[in-house]
Amino acid sequence: MKNGIVCIGVIGSGRAGMIHAKNFATSVKYAKVEALSDSYEEYLLKNAKELDVNKIYTDYNDLINDENIDAIVIATPTILHRDIAVKAANKGKHILCEKPMAMNPEECDDMITAARRNKVNLQIGFMRRFDRSFIEAKQRILNGEIGDLVSVKSLTHGPSSPQPWQYDIAKSNGPLAEVNSHDIDTLRWYTESEFKELYAIAGNYRCPQVKTEFPDFYDNVLLTATFTNGVQGLIDGAVFVQYGYDSRVEILGTKGVIFVGGLEGNSVVTCSVQNGMNRSIINSWRNLFKDAYLNEDIEFIHSILESREPLATGMDGKRAVEVVNAGNQSILLKKPIQLIS
Repeated sequence: MKNGIVCIGVIGSGRAGMIHAKNFATSVKYAKVEALSDSYEEYLLKNAKELDVNKIYTDYNDLINDENIDAIVIATPTILHRDIAVKAANKGKHILCEKPMAMNPEECDDMITAARRNKVNLQIGFMRRFDRSFIEAKQRILNGEIGDLVSVKSLTHGPSSPQPWQYDIAKSNGPLAEVNSHDIDTLRWYTESEFKELYAIAGNYRCPQVKTEFPDFYDNVLLTATFTNGVQGLIDGAVFVQYGYDSRVEILGTKGVIFVGGLEGNSVVTCSVQNGMNRSIINSWRNLFKDAYLNEDIEFIHSILESREPLATGMDGKRAVEVVNAGNQSILLKKPIQLIS
């Protein structure tokens, strides 16, 4: 680092990658975007121009080998995360890796080991831990406002159709990974416990065109769970719902309940003879969690400068991947899966 500035290289300049890149370029103190990498040169040139970044690499290995870069953001398809993270750690780069962390727990272990061996930070992109409403709910739980926890239900419905590579469960781990990793982490964070046993059911209801080529693909999933401390959990996931971006949590206790999130874009409601009652709906996770992403990126830089572990660790990422793998196994075998005996 030069003059206390952390120089960032962003690998993957799609939607998530550009959120981080814009934050580091414009809104995060002590950070600078040094370079971008993407295999799609057209996106790379466009995004580099938008951010006024001079260094671009179509091969992420070249970015990792850039000695001026102190830390990287990994925002590529999941199947590449392990390889990029291990190479970056071995070059002494700090790592902010988007969820899901990796394809399986063994890959997660490789990433954690490489980061520890090279004494670099490994932060996982669970941005809901940095959202103001989610943080307040956590504090209310800790304050005992609803008594002892009984159950936590977390729902995420995404409006967009899946990317082509996401239809292959072997390459993406499915919506449980791509969409519900956040819900899995939310349940772990709120319960302060680990998944003990789970049962998941899933189906393809909105993407019939891929059923022949990808018979295992699902666009809807329900997962129930018990935790080691006795709390119950429920995850409701869906993609391509089209009606809007929907993220909500219900936390039930022995003396009350906490609700987090909602579908409404704001509190404005319009009533008219022609259109009846109308209110705006959140259309993207990029809008709903804009501040959470910024706070997450600020935390990444602070953890580096303060030489401390980040708030969302590699072990948090690994635990979510374990649940994803167990959930997909439950779907295939049509039976409960025990994670902790």
